[in-house]
Amino acid sequence: MITPLLLVGGSGTRLWPLSRKSYPKQFAPLIGEESLFQGSAKRLSADGFAPPVVITGSDYRFIVTEQLAAVGIDPGAILIEPEARNTAPAVLSAALHIARTDPDGLMLVAPSDHVVPNPAAFRAAVAAGVPAAEAGQIVTFGIRPTHAETGYGWLELSAAAAEGEPVALKRFVEKPNREKAEAMLAAGSYLWNAGIFLFKVSTILDAFQALAPDLMEPVTRAVADAKSDLGFLRLDPAAFARAPSISIDYAVMERASNLTAVPFGAGWSDLGGWDMVAKEMGPDARGNSLGGEATAIDCDGTLLRSDSDGLQLVGIGLKEVIAVAMNDAVLVADKSRAQDVKLAVEALKKKGARQAETFPRDHRPWGWFETLALADRFQVKRIVVHPGAALSLQSHVHRSEHWIVVSGTARVTVNDDVRLVTENQSVYIPLGAIHRMENPGKVPMVLIEVQTGAYLGEDDIIRYEDIYSRGQGAKG
Repeated sequence: MITPLLLVGGSGTRLWPLSRKSYPKQFAPLIGEESLFQGSAKRLSADGFAPPVVITGSDYRFIVTEQLAAVGIDPGAILIEPEARNTAPAVLSAALHIARTDPDGLMLVAPSDHVVPNPAAFRAAVAAGVPAAEAGQIVTFGIRPTHAETGYGWLELSAAAAEGEPVALKRFVEKPNREKAEAMLAAGSYLWNAGIFLFKVSTILDAFQALAPDLMEPVTRAVADAKSDLGFLRLDPAAFARAPSISIDYAVMERASNLTAVPFGAGWSDLGGWDMVAKEMGPDARGNSLGGEATAIDCDGTLLRSDSDGLQLVGIGLKEVIAVAMNDAVLVADKSRAQDVKLAVEALKKKGARQAETFPRDHRPWGWFETLALADRFQVKRIVVHPGAALSLQSHVHRSEHWIVVSGTARVTVNDDVRLVTENQSVYIPLGAIHRMENPGKVPMVLIEVQTGAYLGEDDIIRYEDIYSRGQGAKG
């Protein structure tokens, strides 16, 4: 049995504005209806695979459970990193956790933001690597290069290998310049490094002990002192903070001697830029890729995406352009500058623009909300509450609220009064009133909230009770 480890982190700045720190690219439906994270989880849910272990940050924990539930996957464990420390501490944490019950079991480490159009072929490649992993090898799955890519690290094989044929790995190669990438492509004995690894739990723990011993004590302590929280396992913050921030490649892979590679050429992309998204979307006869409510008139080689309902995006006479529109931000760039989109995020952060990192739809454990209008002393929100979910019992110091139910039924508490509010009915929450909304029904409940007051920030909450065990400083 293979236990997958899905790494769920990062901010995906090269895919701004759809990918932001508060809602990075793996959770977005970039290709098709499902998110990249959901596709990754489904790809590793088959015979021979145990329920996946997920490691992520606290801000994403409820998004992870919601998206897994939507595709019918029950995770084996969800580990919560107190802070981002790169991939080596994350992998080691999961290995130590799995070792408690299956120390010699196989573990497959996979990023959660890749596109693999042929899941069956990928699982066949994994199966081809199992004998080597069981024999104590660290197996990596390299992608057959289709062009001289300078944005990826590469793998040098000890010899050319057929598809799915395990071969000894000679070395890891850092991201090359154009000339070096073209030479490696021509040689035929190099693969792209996809960051996907298969090994026995005992093998990787031995590797960490030998090659990265400074990680062992703090991460072991972080796992040993982890606390259970609503089904999540929170790694100990003090111990985890002492772990060096380092990638699994630098900590272990580039110095290990027991490395095997399995070539994979059945289609793969890390969607590292809007140019790659355009390719995966399937361009038309003129090379245009259209998403959402987008229209191309006399355009060539252009990506047009409208990622907000009702927002029409029209391009006229564009050549090799990227245009991505959302209701709070628009990106327009030359396609040759796709890798520079992260510069837009940096520029917006310097300006203090919330669009740099904050997604317009704010996800919470109970559902989500988005702001429809915001001005001096008022804000209008659309709020969606999942069936059986409830917001915290809370009050506000600076604002009052009106709630109008659009669909479903809300159970509303205002001080000592508890009532059911149905479609087209409303309720007023005076400033300072202790209140809560719940969805007692079987379908999502949607309401419009109108806030009025001197201060409308999300931190104007005094929390009294919360079924999600969030502290006083938490949002929503």
